[in-house]
Amino acid sequence: MKNLHKGLGLLLLLGLPLGAGIFAGRPPEPAGRRADGPAVSEANGSGRLVRDGIAVEFAVQPVDGTKPTEGMFADLRFRLSDAASGQPLAGQVPGAWLDRAPADDAKDGPGACRSRIGLYLKGLPGVRPLLDLTSYYLLILNQDPSITVIDPLTSVGGVSSMLTRIPLKRPPMDWVASPAERRLYVSLPEAGEVAVIDAERFQVIASVPAGRRPVRLALQPDGRYLWVGNDAPGEAGSGVTVIDTRSLKPVLQADTGRGHHEIAFCADSRHAFVTSREAGTLTVFDVASLERIREIRTGPHPLGVALSPLSGAVYVSDGEAGTLSVIDAASLETRKTIPVGRGIGPLAFAPDGRYGLVLNTPESRVAVIDAASDEVVHRLEVAAEPYQIAFTRAFAYVRGLASPRVSMIDLASLGKGREPGVLGFEAGPAAPRLAGDLPLASSLAPAGDDAALFVVNPVDNTAYFYMEGMNAPMSGYLNRGHTARAATVVQRSLRELEPGLFGARVRLPASGRLDVAFLLNQPQIAHCFGLEVQANPVLKRQRARLQVQYLVDGPGVVAGAPLALRFRLSTGDEAPQAGVRDLRVRYFLAPSSQPREVAAREVGEGIYEVPVELEQAGAYYLHVGAASLGLKFGDLPYLGLRAVPAGSGLAAGGH
Repeated sequence: MKNLHKGLGLLLLLGLPLGAGIFAGRPPEPAGRRADGPAVSEANGSGRLVRDGIAVEFAVQPVDGTKPTEGMFADLRFRLSDAASGQPLAGQVPGAWLDRAPADDAKDGPGACRSRIGLYLKGLPGVRPLLDLTSYYLLILNQDPSITVIDPLTSVGGVSSMLTRIPLKRPPMDWVASPAERRLYVSLPEAGEVAVIDAERFQVIASVPAGRRPVRLALQPDGRYLWVGNDAPGEAGSGVTVIDTRSLKPVLQADTGRGHHEIAFCADSRHAFVTSREAGTLTVFDVASLERIREIRTGPHPLGVALSPLSGAVYVSDGEAGTLSVIDAASLETRKTIPVGRGIGPLAFAPDGRYGLVLNTPESRVAVIDAASDEVVHRLEVAAEPYQIAFTRAFAYVRGLASPRVSMIDLASLGKGREPGVLGFEAGPAAPRLAGDLPLASSLAPAGDDAALFVVNPVDNTAYFYMEGMNAPMSGYLNRGHTARAATVVQRSLRELEPGLFGARVRLPASGRLDVAFLLNQPQIAHCFGLEVQANPVLKRQRARLQVQYLVDGPGVVAGAPLALRFRLSTGDEAPQAGVRDLRVRYFLAPSSQPREVAAREVGEGIYEVPVELEQAGAYYLHVGAASLGLKFGDLPYLGLRAVPAGSGLAAGGH
C-alpha cells in the first residue's frame, strides 16, 4: 500500500495544489464542474464520469437495502472501463477517500477536490479524511496483554504514528482476521478465552470461552466457524473448540488426542482437519453436522497440515517419520506418502496451490513439493532454523529462528529441472530465538500491495518494512513501551472484485453530505462524487449524552508558544453542559510520550479553557475526561494538533 501512496503521490508533482485547507469549503458543484472535468452525471450515491477516454462509474449500495445511513455498512463500487468499447480496465490501483463536503465554494475554487486529495496523500497527522480507502494498519502482537495499532502511512518527523493500544485480559498467542477483516480473533491461553476485536474501532467487543488452553486459531474459508486448538496437558480437553462467528458462542468441544493441534479446511469449508501431535492422528470433521467422521494415522508425530486447492488434497508433515502424507480432501483416502526427511515440520502452499514449502528446522532447509505430481522438486538452503512461512504474489518468505536473515524464494523460478532463485535480507540485528518465548502468531505480515512485507524482530522490538526489489528494509517501526512478538495487517483499501470493478465494504462514518474523492494515477483522474447520508436515530440518542466541540481555527500551532485551548461541552440537543468542576484534558506527543493532564476552567456557559504546553514540534493528541460525568479519556472524539517550529509557517489543513 506504500506503493499506492508513492504512485498516487506522483500527482502531487504534477499540479495538485496543496495550499487549500480542509476547513475551507464549497457547496456541491453542478454536474460537469467538479474537479475540473467534463460533464458528469450524478445522483445521490451514484455517478458517472468520462474523462480522457476512461469511464468511471460510482455506486453505493447499503448492505441492508435501505438508504445510506450513518453507522451502517455499505458497499462502495467503482467500475473502470474504456469509454468507447466498454472493455473493463483491469489491474488498476485507484484510491478513494470519504470526508465531509465543504460548504463554501468561494474559498477553494474548482481545484478543491484535487487539493484535498493532495493533502490526504501527504499523510500529515491531523489532516485525515473520515475514511481512507488507500490505507492499512499495522497491528503488533505484544508479549504483554496488548496489541499496538500503528498507522504506517502517517509519520511525525520520520517516526511512525501509534494510533492506539488494545488492552487484553492475558498475553496473546495467536490471531486470525475475518474474511473482510472487520474482526480480529485473538487466543488467550491463560484466560481460556478468545478475544473478539472490532478491527474498525480497534476495541475488544467480546470474550468467548474457548476451552482449556486455547492456542492455535483457524477460520473456515467461508468465515462461519472459528476453530480453536486446545493444548490441554492431558487427553481430557485436548482437541478443538468451535465458535459460531455470528452468535460468538461455542457450538462444539471435541477431544481429538494429546499434543499440539494444527487445523486446515477444504476450500469449500466442507471438512475440517485437526492434527494431534502426541496421538499421531489427523481427525476429520464434517462441518455441516460438526461431527467427527474419520480418524487417520499419519505417523507418530504430525507437526503441520495444509490444503492445496489445486490438487484437492490435504498434506500432513510428520517430523519423526520424515514423511508427508497426501490425503484426498473429498474421499479422505491416503493418495501417497512422500519421503522428505526427519525433522520436517511447518508447511504451507503458495496462494495458487501449486507449490508447497515444507520446513526442516534442524537442517535449515526447505523442501518444495509440486502438488501437480506430489513430488519433491527442490531442496533449498534457507535462513538458519526456519520456522515460519509467508507468501506474496511473487515470493515465498522463510523466517529463521537462529538468524536475523529472511530468505526469499522466487515462486516463478520453481519447477522440476529448474534452478530456483533464493534471495534474502537482514531484518534487524539479532536472531529471533534470543528474545525467548515466542507466540504461534507469525512475525511475517505481507503488506497490502502484495509486493511488500513487515517483519517483526522481537530482539530490537521493531517491525521492519521490506519492499520487493530492495536490498534491505526501507524503514522500521519501533514499538515503544511494549515488546513486539508478531504482526498482521488490516486493510482499508479498495480491492479488485472482478476485472475493472473495485470496491470496499465500509461503515458510513457520518451523516450529512459527504464527498467521495476518487483518484486514478494513469491516466490522471481526480473527482469528488457526492453522497448524502441519513442520520441514524440510534446513534443520535447515544450522542445526546455528551458532545465536545474544539474551538480551534485549524490543526496547526507554533511549538513552544503559549496556547489556551477552548472547547464547548454540550448535550445532544446542543444544550451547554455547564458547571463541570473536575473537567480535565490529557494530551501527549505522538507516538508514545508521557501524557500530561491539566484542569479546565469554565470561561462561559459550557465553554472551558485549558493551558497546554506543546514545546516540541510534532503531532499532539488531546482527550477530555471528567469523573463526575462518568467520562473517561477517549470516550469523546479527540483533537489532533500539529506543532511546527517557529518561523516555519503553519501548514493549512485539518480534519
